[in-house]
Amino acid sequence: MINKNISENYNEISCEEAGLVCLPESELPRIVIIGGGFAGLSLTENLKKANVQVVLIDKNNYHQFQPLLYQVATSGLEPDSVAFPFRKQISKYKNVIFRLAEAKGIDTKSKIIYTNKGYLSYDYLVLATGTITNFFGIKNIEENSLGLKSICDSLDIRHMMLQNLEQATITCNDKERDALTNFVVVGGGPAGVETAGALAEFKKYILPKDYPEYPSSIMNIYLLEGSDKLISSMSEKASVKTLKYLEKLNVKVLFNEIVIDYDGEIITTKKGKEIPAKNLIWTAGIKGQLPEGINQKCLVSGNRLKTNQYLQIEGLNNVFAIGDIASVISEKMPKGYPQVAQTAIQQGKIAAVNIMNTVKNKKLIPFYYKNKGLLATVGKRRAVADLGKLKFGGYFAWLLWSFVHLMSISGFRNKLLVALNWAVSYFSYEKSNRLIIRNYKAKKQNSFQKQEK
Repeated sequence: MINKNISENYNEISCEEAGLVCLPESELPRIVIIGGGFAGLSLTENLKKANVQVVLIDKNNYHQFQPLLYQVATSGLEPDSVAFPFRKQISKYKNVIFRLAEAKGIDTKSKIIYTNKGYLSYDYLVLATGTITNFFGIKNIEENSLGLKSICDSLDIRHMMLQNLEQATITCNDKERDALTNFVVVGGGPAGVETAGALAEFKKYILPKDYPEYPSSIMNIYLLEGSDKLISSMSEKASVKTLKYLEKLNVKVLFNEIVIDYDGEIITTKKGKEIPAKNLIWTAGIKGQLPEGINQKCLVSGNRLKTNQYLQIEGLNNVFAIGDIASVISEKMPKGYPQVAQTAIQQGKIAAVNIMNTVKNKKLIPFYYKNKGLLATVGKRRAVADLGKLKFGGYFAWLLWSFVHLMSISGFRNKLLVALNWAVSYFSYEKSNRLIIRNYKAKKQNSFQKQEK
């Protein structure tokens, strides 16, 4: 029988009524991985030859390369360039099975996972569910702004941007035109900095060609950061250079500005500053997402799961957590390791070893993060790099950033598409086709439209 609390949440009475997710019969230990991000794929890759049955579950049928979502959002790349089908990824892995489903609940006592497509059992479970945008409980901001955590988010941003620019050429209302052409990015981390830089290049190179109706100076780009430093995860030198590069691109960087409200038209900060804008991109925070059923005592700051050094959730030796959802807390890392791709990939490798060691009753090995360096780009030919004691910026850092990201993309075709797009953009300052495939509709009607009616 299903755990009573979970069955009530999902209106289920028994496993039979929930429906069984069909899987090949096997006497091998079953390892279920929830989430196909960097961590989940790394784990899958490292288990592909193991004597176990691996089941990968994800609500999408593709892996998305999140570091380049901002380029999709700003018309730099097409979405299929940064997405790769799971089934193609695992086609040569004989012991790996993919199921398109969204995990809703977990019964750790019965070792059962409940999804929107039915239920399935596991011997070992790995949570690699990643994170979603954290709006810090501010409903107006959540309703009226856009995060940047998925391909759907990036396409929404692209369509919002293009539709607002088109509307700006139509309206005769000066205040509305200003709001339509003001772009505000909240959050001065790598995602925010890279998005602001890409928007600035769109303004400089694309706007004059596509929208000759008005000067490019009409488009204003703001980057709001709640602290006094950009890219706080990197060195002071990288932060200073980043600010310098953004200012050269005419991005208006505002420090110590915390956004407390946004009604779809006016951004309000804690200091009382108001910015009229119809375009707000929120990169100011993330929080973990996971199915119900895990003890709330296992959660720490950022809605992450606290694990031991072996990546096991406390009290659950057969349940592991890796990637952004996991927080491996120690004396040296009281807040856990950084939520970056390298952490997720490294944890996937260690989790594979520890799961197999658990199966074979062998000693587990602790996880230690090896920092291979941090990179961030600020538009074309500008980037910053922290590689151990070596810290630098400029053209060479940008080449390094480009190479690392290109090599990290899944699939030869995707690598080729991205390389081709970058080459064309490098020499011609042109971006991909700026098509409005579907209309983006704001959740609230703006007052300018109400006034016109």
